[in-house]
Amino acid sequence: MKQPKVNIEEELIAKHWRQFISFLVLSIFGLTTTLGILILEPDLNAIFERKEIDTTKRTFTASGEVEDDKVVDGIHLATGMPYDERFPIVKATCTACHSAKLVTQNRATRDGWKQMIDWMQKTQGLWELGGNEPIILDYLAEYYAPKKVGRRASLEGVEWYILELE
Repeated sequence: MKQPKVNIEEELIAKHWRQFISFLVLSIFGLTTTLGILILEPDLNAIFERKEIDTTKRTFTASGEVEDDKVVDGIHLATGMPYDERFPIVKATCTACHSAKLVTQNRATRDGWKQMIDWMQKTQGLWELGGNEPIILDYLAEYYAPKKVGRRASLEGVEWYILELE
């Protein structure tokens, strides 16, 4: 049997086309990945310098001032937490690791809050609070204590009727 004659020139052209197509596919993949990162990540410094990204939502006044610390009717608007002289310490400590919503959705006694802080220190890497701990515990125990739930008020002025069952 006779070997078919291979055209070396055609083989080289085919090889170069395969290399070109591979390069083109990889380039398109790289460009789409880069564009995706740029679109999804607004803070480019965080990408290149590996800094933590500031994800707080800020509102601005007409003069361009940030309203992060705006308080209305005793409530800090950005966190939804009651504002008093202890609030800056509570905010700085608690929201350093998690959202203020994690605080505002919970209720506990002072001892319960102390147990949560101890748990966070043992398992979540919360630092020692030192002299700030009693301030934080007093704040949480005052504003986020268990709600007293009692029996509902008696119903009055209701005309009752009897269901006739067969």
